[in-house]
Amino acid sequence: MSSTTPEMADRSYDEKAPAVEDRPVGPAQTTHVVALKGLYEDGVIDAAYQRKAQILNQAIQEIGMGQYQYLLFVTAGFGWFADSVWPLLTGLILTPVSNEFQFTPSYLTLAANIGLLVGAVFWGFGCDVFGSRWAFNLTLLITGVFGLAAGGSNNFVTLASLLAVVGVGAGGNMPVDSALFLDLVPGTHQYLLTVMSVFWSIGQLFASMIAWPLIANFSCDATSSTSDAAATCTRSANMGWRYLLFTLGGTTLALWAVRFFAFRMFESPRYLVGKGRDAEAVAVIEKLARYNGKEAALTVEGLQAGSSVKGDDVEGSLEDGEKTAPGTNTHVLSETSVFRMQHMRGLFATPKIALSTSLLVVLWGLIGLASTLYNSFLPFILQNRGNVYGDGSLYTTYRNNAILSVIGIPGAFLAGWLVELPYVGRKGTLALFSWLTGAFLLGSTTARSSRQLLGWNCGYTFSSNIMYGVLYAISPEIFPAKDRGTGNALVSTTTRVFGVIAPVIALFADITTAVPVYVSGGIIIVCGGITLLLPYEPRGRASI
Repeated sequence: MSSTTPEMADRSYDEKAPAVEDRPVGPAQTTHVVALKGLYEDGVIDAAYQRKAQILNQAIQEIGMGQYQYLLFVTAGFGWFADSVWPLLTGLILTPVSNEFQFTPSYLTLAANIGLLVGAVFWGFGCDVFGSRWAFNLTLLITGVFGLAAGGSNNFVTLASLLAVVGVGAGGNMPVDSALFLDLVPGTHQYLLTVMSVFWSIGQLFASMIAWPLIANFSCDATSSTSDAAATCTRSANMGWRYLLFTLGGTTLALWAVRFFAFRMFESPRYLVGKGRDAEAVAVIEKLARYNGKEAALTVEGLQAGSSVKGDDVEGSLEDGEKTAPGTNTHVLSETSVFRMQHMRGLFATPKIALSTSLLVVLWGLIGLASTLYNSFLPFILQNRGNVYGDGSLYTTYRNNAILSVIGIPGAFLAGWLVELPYVGRKGTLALFSWLTGAFLLGSTTARSSRQLLGWNCGYTFSSNIMYGVLYAISPEIFPAKDRGTGNALVSTTTRVFGVIAPVIALFADITTAVPVYVSGGIIIVCGGITLLLPYEPRGRASI
């Protein structure tokens, strides 16, 4: 197998027919290797790091999509599952919990979203400092343990506090898992990050299918007046939401056990290179190749030689607060530079990348506000409208919620196909389905029966799952790997901040009216237009 060179990594990608070449990838093996051009133009990120990232990309591309990446797809999908289940949970249990504890429903959503915000900040920003492997395993553990504990809550304060801690764990899944997946999958298969949203849909379906029989059969009478509910809604008569928490907490712990005991998670090689740990990065490539039954030819010397910058003295050009590792010519972030927001500066290094980062932050914030405002109160809205139209039973409410969850599953596969289409790509798919999502939301205000409302929401669920699947993928694809954790944390934090704002809005608004729907639909339609302003299209480009 020939060694990888920067020239190979710089080969362009043909829109209609990707350039391929026969290259030996192991003993007596030959494969077609597609070399995708990097996403960024020269000068956007550090030249030494960029060349090394391109070499690592080519090495992973030559290893190809194999057993390790498919297992990583599934185990990283557990994070999408948790990211779907636990934010959805507060909406699922809102009615029976409020009947038992007699509190304003928005406060429970507020507590959960504060936890999600803390999780996005801590795990997202932290993985660029201490790596992603620990976060990959600990997020599910924290979520499962405190999810189980929340099922034993005897009062609202205890439940809200424990669900906030659950959010700290669940909030770290998306920023961490997407970064690790992109760093270990061949560039030609980055679209699988969009397809991974199927686990998000499966999580919705799983939670809804469990909630349907448990809450419908083991809850207080939802049609009772407030005074009656306060007197008759005891713990023993309202165990459904607790059974749901026990089930989801136990399931999350089981997924953590699979991650921790049955799968060996490798650290991101691009993270290691960014820290000047070239030998460890090469070792990860070698382990990855062996796992897939291949042989890697990349060496530390080859990686370092390929990263040299002609005509430049890399060490002499380092900024204050950086140092050069012995025997290498790459930048190593000092401990103090972490606190000087070195990773954050990388996301605003040039006007073009600053525009890209800023637009992504705006998109995540607005979509987070609109979706949280609507989704968090969807079961409540369905039941309230059902009462108006004559069918507001808990059974019908949660049955409809389960139907909506099924609708979202095929959307993930459609999204994976659309994002690879020429002239459509990530930006076109995201814009189109943002507009459709907003249109379905606005259309739902015309419903005059529970069946009509269900029909509009089926369209909303299908289109919004595609919208979110692409949004979850395009952001980490655009951010450079050395700053990806920080970038993911920035957008995740933004959407969680607006997720906290949403229930505060609901405290002062009448959520039994169509006002939250009008607001959510209008915001999402605006987001479709903002998407088209993004300066980078990741389709056909290797993330670096």
